[in-house]
Amino acid sequence: MTTLGTGLASARRWLRDHPLAFDAALALAVLGTMLAASFAGSRPGHHGPFFGSRSPVASSVVLMLLGAAALVLRRKRALQVLGFTCCLSVVEFVVVDPPGPVVMSAVVALYTVASRTDRPTTWRVGLVTSGALSAAAMIFGAAPWYSQVNLGVVAWTGLAGAAGDAVRSRRAFIDAIQERAERAERTRDEEARRRVAEERLRIARDLHDVVAHHIALVNVQAGVAAHVMDKRPDQAKEALAHVRDASRSALDELRATVGLLRQSGDPTAPTEPAPGLAVLGELVDTFRNAGLPVEVACPENSAPLPAAVDLAAYRVVQEALTNVRKHAGAGTKAEVSVVRVGGTAEVTVLDNGRGTPAVPAQGGLGGGHGLLGMRERVTALGGTLTAGPRYGGGFRVHAILPVDVRPGGPGRTGGLA
Repeated sequence: MTTLGTGLASARRWLRDHPLAFDAALALAVLGTMLAASFAGSRPGHHGPFFGSRSPVASSVVLMLLGAAALVLRRKRALQVLGFTCCLSVVEFVVVDPPGPVVMSAVVALYTVASRTDRPTTWRVGLVTSGALSAAAMIFGAAPWYSQVNLGVVAWTGLAGAAGDAVRSRRAFIDAIQERAERAERTRDEEARRRVAEERLRIARDLHDVVAHHIALVNVQAGVAAHVMDKRPDQAKEALAHVRDASRSALDELRATVGLLRQSGDPTAPTEPAPGLAVLGELVDTFRNAGLPVEVACPENSAPLPAAVDLAAYRVVQEALTNVRKHAGAGTKAEVSVVRVGGTAEVTVLDNGRGTPAVPAQGGLGGGHGLLGMRERVTALGGTLTAGPRYGGGFRVHAILPVDVRPGGPGRTGGLA
């Protein structure tokens, strides 16, 4: 059953990607149905169609072939195909007695027009088509005007218009849902960027006020102390006291500003050096102890990376594994690789994504800024970061970091460190 379902899904995708082939198959199916219907008749006392009572004439077969062939172009020339098949149906009502089922091609063409236009156009075209075909059947047909065959023309054309309009409405509804979801995703991303930018601006403003004011005071008082140090030591001591007070105030305000950036529970004053790939094993062990299997591929005897690059690589791995642990669900496995390629270091974190979808997890779309923070950290060094779903499930984070990072400018790639 699984193999059959997979095969049907593949066939549907192929037909969706090749609409002309689908229309050709539909035209063959309609032709076969019309040919089968042309052999059916009715007898008194029998319920339903009776085969073998009649056979189609040559002119009716030609009209069937033309009507089915026209359906191949039903997507590109919907109105023209409808008009052509309607003309074929009217011709059959006039020259063939009893008429054959060529009207079926007009019904399919009417459905196509209704599914690809708006509702007012469907109503107008449907009424004209139904009226024209019904009038032709009643006027030129061999059966009485009130016969079931003539009433069937009205019913089939009305059903085709209603079905096409329902399909068009469903497509429009699905498109609206998808567009709304994409717009909401873009809005969340823009909101995250806006908040980060506002917070950066506020911190920069506070730091500027603190540093500019107090450092200016320190500079002035230090200049005074240097000027009067030999001639008036008491005034120099007073100026140095002002320097001490200003620097203490600057430190206090800087400490208060930086403290706003910390989350509750963070250490008061970090005493360890900045982490790097040298302690990658310890980082991975913490995730393994938390129940996340992690495989690491990292050359052991490679040359050390520059401090900024080393820290950025460590943070990318840390954030990516954190997102996998929090959002990817039970049974997820992760793979981490750090390799040197020319003048760059490439960091890759993969997961198989069993459980909840991995896109919100890694992308930080659920309210956090994980992906945004990683990308900004990597971009600040002149590198690039890509993240997205993997084919077959899971998520992939890939960062390319230049090994040679020059202070005061963008990252530049050079030789191996």
